[in-house]
Amino acid sequence: MLNISGIENGYVIDHIQAGKSLVIYNLLNLAEYDGQVAIIKNARSKKQGLKDIIKIEGLVDIDLNLLGFLDDNITINVIKNGEIIEKRKLTLPEKIIGLAKCRNPRCITSVEQGLKHEFILTDPENKVYRCRYCEEKYEEENR
Repeated sequence: MLNISGIENGYVIDHIQAGKSLVIYNLLNLAEYDGQVAIIKNARSKKQGLKDIIKIEGLVDIDLNLLGFLDDNITINVIKNGEIIEKRKLTLPEKIIGLAKCRNPRCITSVEQGLKHEFILTDPENKVYRCRYCEEKYEEENR
């Protein structure tokens, strides 16, 4: 059995879709972080079958909109003095700015250099985001 010690103060990012932990690790720039980070891939889960987990020792800035956009089933446990003091359930953000790119070559974001890509949640049930400028549907393949 694999034994990974608990953390005193920090975060446990739980219920990550199996195989997606490295994507989250890179998007949160955790390679730049000096503290301890543990990635657990393909952990057994009654709810999901398999899941990934990221444990971060220390308090770092975590972009909840980014995580909610990637997977709104993720749970974040806040740990202080070795105890879970808060469980945060993520939701789909209403809008995302600069996290994804519009693939429509005719979109103004393709021409205007300084314009940030912005997507609006148009169908929460089906997790559909559309470009604010051209209404192109964001394809989930890169999420």
